[in-house]
Amino acid sequence: MSSVSAVPAIRCANLFKTYSGKPPVEAVRGISFEVRQGECFGVLGPNGAGKTTTIEILEGLRDATSGTAEVLGMQWGSDDAAIRQRIGVSLQETRLSDRLTVGEIVTLFRSFYTTGIDPDEVLQRTSLTEKKSAWFKTLSGGQKQRLAVATALVGDPDLIFLDEPTTGLDPGSRRELWDIVRSFGAAGKTVLLTTHYMEEAEQLCDRVAIFDAGKIISEGSPRELIRSLGSEHVIEFSTDRRLEPQHVVALQAISSVDRIETEDSGYRMSIGVPHVVLPELIKQLTDNNFTLTELATRSASLEDVFVAKTGRHLNDHPPVVADAANVLPG
Repeated sequence: MSSVSAVPAIRCANLFKTYSGKPPVEAVRGISFEVRQGECFGVLGPNGAGKTTTIEILEGLRDATSGTAEVLGMQWGSDDAAIRQRIGVSLQETRLSDRLTVGEIVTLFRSFYTTGIDPDEVLQRTSLTEKKSAWFKTLSGGQKQRLAVATALVGDPDLIFLDEPTTGLDPGSRRELWDIVRSFGAAGKTVLLTTHYMEEAEQLCDRVAIFDAGKIISEGSPRELIRSLGSEHVIEFSTDRRLEPQHVVALQAISSVDRIETEDSGYRMSIGVPHVVLPELIKQLTDNNFTLTELATRSASLEDVFVAKTGRHLNDHPPVVADAANVLPG
């Protein structure tokens, strides 16, 4: 187990990455953040936010245009060998030889490190023991993702990078990977996790940074960011026809309503106390001859933080700035 140190596991200072072109693409625009040793830090945001480019710089796969990126107190370009011995990397997409077995793949990756974990133990941790003799090409999507994490764990790293580890997985497979991440953190290790699943970040991360258009727009613990909204609950509703501006203003005036946002499918109300707002909402709609067609209440989430900061949902059309993976071949 790594001891907690005053030296950050990761430190980025005014990081920029620009790709030449007509016009040039600014994938990362002045990113600064620190990750403390022993925490799970989430990098969140939609596709095209600059997440993958930033992580690839930290992993030593790309050079920054300018700025500073330190990993475990060291820098790429001068401490490469030492950094590689202390980190594990699970990329957004891992391509391995179809005719290697799961056991052979993990053993191969173990050979890259001077010290590490026995491959059989890693297979047990990632629930792949029964697949030890199976070829890579026969694995399901969830099994391939767990194998990618196993290759990142086998060197017993102090810091592990997980780039969108659960994209495309079914809920069951996603939760299996969550358990693996939790066990890594329980051992005192550091995790840097990128995701566009806000629930995943809320479940796993001690702190998060929300990226948009190559910049950090919010940073803090999930609870802190949600509290920053000033409202802890959300009501989403639709009516048989669009509300007139005066009706929206009247709803906004209800006690405990923080704000109302119009969406394609209806309306979103950020509120403090549901039992105060719901009766008055229904009364006003009924008095003005509107029929509710949908109504749902829930707790506020990191998705709501993103909407409040950008006016968009995570799955809306991304801004012009794009991750390197989206603007360059390979």
